Amino acid sequence: MKLDAIDLRILDAIQRDGRITKLALAEKVGLSPTPCWLRLRKLEKAGIIAGYHAHLAPRRLAAVASVMVELTLANHRQSDFERFERAISSIPEIIACWSVGGGVDYILKIMTPTIDAYQRLIDGLLDRDLGIERYFTYIVTKTVKEETVLPIANLLSAEPQGNQ
Repeated sequence: MKLDAIDLRILDAIQRDGRITKLALAEKVGLSPTPCWLRLRKLEKAGIIAGYHAHLAPRRLAAVASVMVELTLANHRQSDFERFERAISSIPEIIACWSVGGGVDYILKIMTPTIDAYQRLIDGLLDRDLGIERYFTYIVTKTVKEETVLPIANLLSAEPQGNQ
């Protein structure tokens, strides 16, 4: 789908404020409400807008342990990857999993109430014989930056914006 400048303004506005009213969105992007709403619906139907979410502050809810894990599987057949991915998809404490190239197969982001709870989760994964060869645990001590807003203009630009 080809996006124009108005589409990009719509995307930028709604990811910064998912609760923005249709009228306020139209004003912000310079359209009347009906064409703005139609464009928004088109972006949703195309799957560019995957959903609307609230960004929570977990440490304000409770004490949490945030853990990043590098994980490597013993075997690298497609069935090994599929079995592992199916298993972790059902574990709510694993809030993100990325299949990566390089020295490891996956990077996981895990949130549990305590480090002990994290270790029990890992022990449970190892007990399930999912083919985990090794894993490395990194305890998050401080979140320096965690963006939920995509830098749309920068992603669509050929020039990196961070080198200024």
